[in-house]
Amino acid sequence: MGIISWIVLGLLAGIIAKFLMPGRDPGGCIVTPLIGIVGALLGGWLGKVIFGVDSIDGFFELSTWIAAIVGSLILLGLYRLVARARD
Repeated sequence: MGIISWIVLGLLAGIIAKFLMPGRDPGGCIVTPLIGIVGALLGGWLGKVIFGVDSIDGFFELSTWIAAIVGSLILLGLYRLVARARD
């Protein structure tokens, strides 16, 4: 997948992760898409490392979306923990 595809996938995965984990996040609508982009990369990497599968086959593959959303959920949860610890 190209870089534009990763950005679009990450933005959408960040929105879906925010929908699945509602709540107030510090940073608002700017940080959530960035978390989605990094989360998509994290999910793809974790899929390869843990399960030994190529979870980033293509933009329209279900495994790609699942990996991106799970990675975004993990990163969003970690971000909330770190942000709460600072308060």
